[in-house]
Amino acid sequence: MNKKKILIDSIKNIGLIAHDNQKQELLDWAKFNREVLKEHHLFATGTTGTIIENELNLNVTSFKSGPLGGDQQIGAKISEGTLDFLIFFWDPMEPQPHDPDVKALLRLAAVWNIPVACNRSTADFIISSPLMSEPYYREINDYEGTLKERALFIRK
Repeated sequence: MNKKKILIDSIKNIGLIAHDNQKQELLDWAKFNREVLKEHHLFATGTTGTIIENELNLNVTSFKSGPLGGDQQIGAKISEGTLDFLIFFWDPMEPQPHDPDVKALLRLAAVWNIPVACNRSTADFIISSPLMSEPYYREINDYEGTLKERALFIRK
């Protein structure tokens, strides 16, 4: 499969999601990293975005609540190439009514090769990386090119 490179600018577009019993953990993490986060563009699902915006006085583009479609809205931004990094504090011990949405979101992050932090340690490692403040080329599989090649092959 062919590959293509996509530029991630030095100012990152960061998606923020936290399940209900993880919201305080994400807020604590965001407080600790406020100075770094204020240099980037933040996107979040409904309640998470409202909490981050109100508590930390940061600009956040908020979507619907996760179970009401916010996870899909974040996923759409990933597939459009808008989001560069996803912080998704989810609770592995608590079943969610929208678990299929969660799986789809994580699948999109893998397809589009964006970094995902599902816990505070991973988020700390990623946000403290020197790559957070400089441009970076992420490499993805050229699925669209492969699909076009298949379509041409089928027509023959």
